[in-house]
Amino acid sequence: MTALRIRLAERSDLPAVLRLLRAFDPPGAPEPDREEAERVFARIESYPDFAVYIAEDGDQAVGTFSLLVMDNLAHGFTPAGLVESVVVAEGRRGQGIGSAMMRFAMDRCAEAGCYKLALSSNVRREDAHRFYERLGFVQHGLSFSVALPAPRA
Repeated sequence: MTALRIRLAERSDLPAVLRLLRAFDPPGAPEPDREEAERVFARIESYPDFAVYIAEDGDQAVGTFSLLVMDNLAHGFTPAGLVESVVVAEGRRGQGIGSAMMRFAMDRCAEAGCYKLALSSNVRREDAHRFYERLGFVQHGLSFSVALPAPRA
């Protein structure tokens, strides 16, 4: 591995980011709609303290994640961080890329004065859980979600 670089993703990085995020798709899922992806990416860029990052090894995109630093009315108005959509390219896992991305996110949150950095992980992803635990994350509480109906046009 050459020098790994983690930086803000730009619109020109969107094809690489989408390619990496396909790891979350079930087999046979359709390709993401490029126009919709560009619209969502532009919206993410408009949020304060919300960004998509890309990890590069040379000129190759090898990982991505999103990081949100949220203002907070609780905890003495101390912000909290939320990392989402963490993925390392297949064939590049186990090389320290994921660790570098998570340390990058932890550093950003520390710089922002966050009292915590949180993430959620599917209960079946036991390898990912061990990875996060090795980085110092601890299981805290339970995560709940509810599927919502698609908005009506």
